[in-house]
Amino acid sequence: MSAAAAGDGRRSRPFALSELTTRVASAIVLAAFALAGAFLGGWATAFVLAVVASIFHIEWALLTEHKLWPSVLFTAGLVAALAMITAGYEWQGAVVAAFAVVLSAGRLNAWRPVGTLYAAMLGVGMLMLRLAPMGLAAVLVVLAAVWATDTGAFFVGRAIGGAKLLPAVSPNKTWAGALGGLAIAIVVGLIVAAILQVRITAILVLVIALLSVVAQAGDLFESWVKRRFGAKDSSNLVPGHGGFMDRVDGLAVASGAALLIGWLHGGGDVATGLLHW
Repeated sequence: MSAAAAGDGRRSRPFALSELTTRVASAIVLAAFALAGAFLGGWATAFVLAVVASIFHIEWALLTEHKLWPSVLFTAGLVAALAMITAGYEWQGAVVAAFAVVLSAGRLNAWRPVGTLYAAMLGVGMLMLRLAPMGLAAVLVVLAAVWATDTGAFFVGRAIGGAKLLPAVSPNKTWAGALGGLAIAIVVGLIVAAILQVRITAILVLVIALLSVVAQAGDLFESWVKRRFGAKDSSNLVPGHGGFMDRVDGLAVASGAALLIGWLHGGGDVATGLLHW
């Protein structure tokens, strides 16, 4: 989860070495898992995304409803959709995911369909990008933008402090952290794109900036939901970070945004549509 921390406007105290070491170690393990899925492609990518999206959705259900049933049915629907997409039935799988979102709204419970949509953006968005031509490059640029936002916001926010971004939603996030995360995301995203031989254009810069902004918005939204339900973290599965949802909240929204941008610009060729302008 992005963290532009600054306490009460003064510089925040540095993390204890053990706390920082735990966070870094957990981040390395999660990044390795994500990158393995990204580079291997195909069913390996689908497996990684099915695991992450399922845990994400389960954490959401436990946070907002304090139970798994019937949300776990819609988790299964999302996993089935990912399997269909990987088997070559891309848009049919996307329709199944959409049906899972719609059906989850059967009761007057707004949290359930929002959670299903959130998990679907992560799983379907990332998978359809990866399976498209130039999919690896697209996924790596999205990951670079989101991870750089996350890391940059955390360290810049703690180093500079200053005015808070939305104290009623997330008391520790600052404008300095948000803008620092945005700037670092643009730089890192463009470096990764250049390494992957993607032509750098002004619109690509704007796309990476947009991915950073929506990632931070997703993070803020999850912070608001946790605050609404009186929770500090979505779970304690990830040492030093909280839950899976705390780590991929911004990535989920950025994945959905990336898929939408790619589709609007490139039609079925979503990865090329995202990167080439």
